[in-house]
Amino acid sequence: MNSITTSLTPFLELLDNSVFAWGLIACGLAQLSKFIFEFIKTQKIRPSVIFETGGMPSSHSSLVTATAAGIGWELGFDEPLFAFAATIAFIVMYDASGIRRAAGLTAARVNLLPDKVWTSKPEDSLKESLGHTRFEVLAGSLFGPAIALPGIVFVGSPLHLLNMLGISWG
Repeated sequence: MNSITTSLTPFLELLDNSVFAWGLIACGLAQLSKFIFEFIKTQKIRPSVIFETGGMPSSHSSLVTATAAGIGWELGFDEPLFAFAATIAFIVMYDASGIRRAAGLTAARVNLLPDKVWTSKPEDSLKESLGHTRFEVLAGSLFGPAIALPGIVFVGSPLHLLNMLGISWG
């Protein structure tokens, strides 16, 4: 093995991890779909929504359920690692629809307080779009595996895709 291949080994291993790659792809596509949902809802083009938290669907839910489903698919749904991934997914989704949503609702109420209640007026309003409704979490949790599992089964890892396209990394 030459020194270039040796230095690329961790990167190549990451490129060969289809579960990780398709989890990130599901998350990214969920985040991009927020742009479409925002446009349908408001009839306004607002690209910044792609980089915001909250909204439809939950990209965090997409990421964790895609990854958990991919682990289950590749290792088996009876494996402890799948149980761990599913547990983390439940925690993330509970947090998104519970704690983060409550924090966003609280921020909205604080933002409505009149200026006279502050000893020094805050420069910026608090961010209100932090969490998700249960429906947004559910949509994200279904979106993730719907993207990741076909990707893992029919395409494989990014390294596998590059090799199919005739691009070799040593």
